Amino acid sequence: MTSTPWDEARAAAYRAGTGAVRPAASVPLPDADGLTLASPLVTLTDLPAFPTSSVDGWAVRGPAPWRIVGRVLAGDTAPPLGADGTCVEIATGAMVPAGTEHILRVEESQVDGDLVAGQPRPNPEWRTPGEEASRGEELLPAGTPVTPGVIGLAASCGYDEVSVRPAPRAAVLVFGDELLTSGPPGVGRVRDALGPQIPGWLRRLGAEVGAPVGPVKDTLDAHVDAIRGAFDGGADLVCTTGGTMHGPVDHLHPALAELGASYVVNTVEVRPGFPMLLAALPGGRFLAGLPGNPQSAVVALISLVAPLLAGLQGRPAPELPSVTLGAPIPGRGSYTHLALVRIDGGLAYPVPHVGSAMLRGLARSAGFAVVAPGTNAAEGAAVPLVPLPLLDGERQ
Repeated sequence: MTSTPWDEARAAAYRAGTGAVRPAASVPLPDADGLTLASPLVTLTDLPAFPTSSVDGWAVRGPAPWRIVGRVLAGDTAPPLGADGTCVEIATGAMVPAGTEHILRVEESQVDGDLVAGQPRPNPEWRTPGEEASRGEELLPAGTPVTPGVIGLAASCGYDEVSVRPAPRAAVLVFGDELLTSGPPGVGRVRDALGPQIPGWLRRLGAEVGAPVGPVKDTLDAHVDAIRGAFDGGADLVCTTGGTMHGPVDHLHPALAELGASYVVNTVEVRPGFPMLLAALPGGRFLAGLPGNPQSAVVALISLVAPLLAGLQGRPAPELPSVTLGAPIPGRGSYTHLALVRIDGGLAYPVPHVGSAMLRGLARSAGFAVVAPGTNAAEGAAVPLVPLPLLDGERQ
């Protein structure tokens, strides 16, 4: 068994995802939230489509005073101003009449009967057609995650539907007879800490996922039945927890062989979490084997599952921002070291309680600092950061 360098494993997972990217579908705008643009978003018209008043006031032509000849509200079709010395009252967002030379703000005007006077500001007080974008201009590329802001932009361009990649469907299987699903641990039994948390990480990565299944019995038949059942239920991706090694009750590898799977990645040169795996099954489906230790499982999630899901959704490969270390972080020999860090004052600091079986450090971290193989990261060094997949507003 040959393990894969960490950066190569991430790239392999992304390539596997792009090779099985979900087919595009057109959906109504409100249903697109959280999905991914399958084609570029281009304007169907100029934005704005017509000259639009930026203020409430008077659209005027020629020198003051101006005789009031009408009113234009938002939604009206404005007739042109045909003669000097005339004006129309105009509302913010209304169409500016042809022939308008200035818009005089209402708060800077004086009205006497049907005459208006005042000094217009020198700069135009309206938006011109195409000021924001010209018809046919690409606003967002394919692969952009759809947010409420993207939906609003698409609506402003005139879209009723957009072409998107649907969310991959994921299932979580928990392996291990020793696990408890409720109450405190004790007397040789430990509480399952992965089944409750992995679905949340998967949702933040763009997948649809239901309740975890398990603990699955520590037999080969039970493993095969559980995996097959998850795929038969429509899963594009199955995430399993535990059983990624070759111990007496580790049945994942034999189960994958029985199911006709092939390895995309089988163990990764990273600490913690090296006994992770990603396997491809017939029909463009995948299984990610996450180690049983909780922090190692999250390392596997951000190392293999995050790039795989990005590829399946047609999104760009996850890029790693750089952080400056506020304290040194030792390396792990020939392995990449993913070290949990918190961000304070713009600097990244390692956190305590980061054993592979611990979650206390993870719960207060922004992500993992990447220490390259064969190196130690000194205070002040700039290193890549793998952010935890959080929702907007969650990061501290």
